[in-house]
Amino acid sequence: MRRFGIGQSPSRLEDRRFLVGGGRYTDDIDLDGQACGWVVRSLLPHADIVVHADSARAMPGVLLVLTAEDMARDGIGPMPCGFMPQGQPPPRLRPVLAGPRVRYAGEAVAFVVAETALQARDAAEAVTVDYSELPAAAGTIAAATETALVWEMGDRAAVDAACAGAARVVELELVNNRLAPTAMEPRACLARPLAGGRLEMIAGSQGVHSVRDGLAGILGVAPETLDVITPDVGGGFGLKIGPFPEQVMALAAARRLGRPVKWVADRTESFLSDTHGRGHASTARLALDRDGRFLGLCVETTADLGAYVSLYGAFVPTLAGTGMLTGVYDIPAFHARVRGVYTNTSPVDAYRGAGRPEAAYLIERLVDVAARETGLSPVEIRERNFIRPEAFPYATQGRHTYDSGEFARVMEAALARADWAGFEARRAEARTRGRLRGIGLAYYIEVCGGTGGEAADLTLHPDGTAELLVGTQSNGQGHETAFPQMIAAELGLAPEEIRFVQGDSRRIATGGGTGGSRSLSQQGGAIVRAVEELVDRLRPLAAGLMQAEPSETTFAAGRFAAGSRSVAFAEVLREHGRPITAVSRFKPEASTFPNGCHVCEVEVDPQTGEPEIKRYTIVDDVGVVLNPLLLKGQIIGGAVQGIGQALLEHARFDPGSAQPLTSSLIDYAVPRAEHIPHIDFSTIEIPCRTHPLGIKGAGEAGTIGAAPAVINALCDALDIRHIDMPATPLAIWQTLRKTPA
Repeated sequence: MRRFGIGQSPSRLEDRRFLVGGGRYTDDIDLDGQACGWVVRSLLPHADIVVHADSARAMPGVLLVLTAEDMARDGIGPMPCGFMPQGQPPPRLRPVLAGPRVRYAGEAVAFVVAETALQARDAAEAVTVDYSELPAAAGTIAAATETALVWEMGDRAAVDAACAGAARVVELELVNNRLAPTAMEPRACLARPLAGGRLEMIAGSQGVHSVRDGLAGILGVAPETLDVITPDVGGGFGLKIGPFPEQVMALAAARRLGRPVKWVADRTESFLSDTHGRGHASTARLALDRDGRFLGLCVETTADLGAYVSLYGAFVPTLAGTGMLTGVYDIPAFHARVRGVYTNTSPVDAYRGAGRPEAAYLIERLVDVAARETGLSPVEIRERNFIRPEAFPYATQGRHTYDSGEFARVMEAALARADWAGFEARRAEARTRGRLRGIGLAYYIEVCGGTGGEAADLTLHPDGTAELLVGTQSNGQGHETAFPQMIAAELGLAPEEIRFVQGDSRRIATGGGTGGSRSLSQQGGAIVRAVEELVDRLRPLAAGLMQAEPSETTFAAGRFAAGSRSVAFAEVLREHGRPITAVSRFKPEASTFPNGCHVCEVEVDPQTGEPEIKRYTIVDDVGVVLNPLLLKGQIIGGAVQGIGQALLEHARFDPGSAQPLTSSLIDYAVPRAEHIPHIDFSTIEIPCRTHPLGIKGAGEAGTIGAAPAVINALCDALDIRHIDMPATPLAIWQTLRKTPA
């Protein structure tokens, strides 16, 4: 067994609990004396309002109705903005409860608390709102007129010079469609007051400490007076990184009433009130020389921020994604300009990949269009422009330094597994059946895992049991398996005897949470340090048991050794006779850059426009792989989300009124089993040079590579230059009708 269980695939420890219905989510928890909250939401996207709540307060069972005036009196709010580029106007911040103006349909205007959820809902219907309607910036970027930020990166003069001297400049306009995260578990929270003026929040999250600190700032209380507890979480995808207004409402109500208050969103409420992802419109220009080599890249992006600047709404289209626009290519000149705009729609925030899927989609679509216009194959144009292995470490024009990569090798492996060479025969066979068949590839790279730091609190007991406290938070990734796996493999302990603790700010002092594919990179590094510290602390005792000097002992695979003698770590632990604890912190020296190649093969029925993915291949370089089974689940799950964006998903608003048009799973299409083929997944391990474990991260990788691969395949099948996402059957059918026979 290799160090720290790397390369092993034990089954997920948590799965049996989930599969037999033993998961414990926020809505499964009820407290004695709890009341229930219901949110009254604006019917209009933009209006001045007056809220009348007296009738609701008189309804049976009603305990409290909160409005914007109550928030102002208590000094509560607004919701925070986590990042705004320097030199920009102050961001417009979202109020906890809106008034006297609302800025999107579904914005919260009152919070009704009653003895039961039904009583709260009935009373919410008795709240009346007078609206003085205002003009709405419709839910399309083109309709937006109010600028929130303008931000640039790169050298515009260098790009202009490259374009002026180029043999060809390829231009492409494209839209990265707005998405609703649609986690399996809708948002929910349960707040309660504690003795001494303390408060407690139980809620699904991607990290209790960021939620705690955010809530404390909004409420105006010290973070140490607020406990946040996260039970099992049914999906996060960036949605649950920070605090939400409903959590603040519940805490404010619980503090006033002196009793617990619970709020649970239904699916329609989630579509109306969750932050969305993506929502970009871009124009890109790529300059090429006569040999098809890239000389310069210029990108102009308009990013829809929604009605307010959310926690990471300004970060995603700027620092998070823009620096990755050059992808895996050696592009000597680069410039990007981002204009963030306000629209009368729900705020946009981080969603799986957060800027990197947008970047990969743009460059990979642009490269395919360049291949089409130069007459080069999609493979050849990439091979000519890849960053060469000998060039690493490679400083990109997007302010990143890639530590490693063998992009041609990974692509060649993906093409071989996908039988790229045999595709034309399959295309010809499909034609005999009246089907249009196409193949496309995309090569993605992302930046992840390199900010902040993480701590691990590990206690070992003489009986071989252990307790591990972590500051990251599983939303389904398998942390309960992966992290104990590392400890068990290294120390020779039983994984099921390692108690895994997450999601409790009462016991865990610090934590950066889960996001940006940072968990294994940072939390794993902290666990390794804690294990190594405990091994070193027990080394003298082990040496004594072997009648050797500590300097003579080695340790591997759960055993100390000195010459021909050895002793199991578990035996040394028993001899120690008391618990031993290590608290270690780890911060990577740099970001990591996982990358890989997706190859998609599609068929289209020209009579209906219905697309079908026939084959899908992924070969990834995510560095050293800890648990191949968990990795496969993460990659395939992410790819499904990318396929969903490419073919199905779109959070839409009426162009004339800005009213939401996708507020249920009838209106908003998510991928189902019928949309997803078998995915052939494999890896090529090219260790990260800047991380001690050689890992690169993988939580968002599948999402980043999938969308451009699918659209590239569709464009090949339809023999067209471009089609925007989502390429629904209707969109494809309309495109075919516009395309000359």
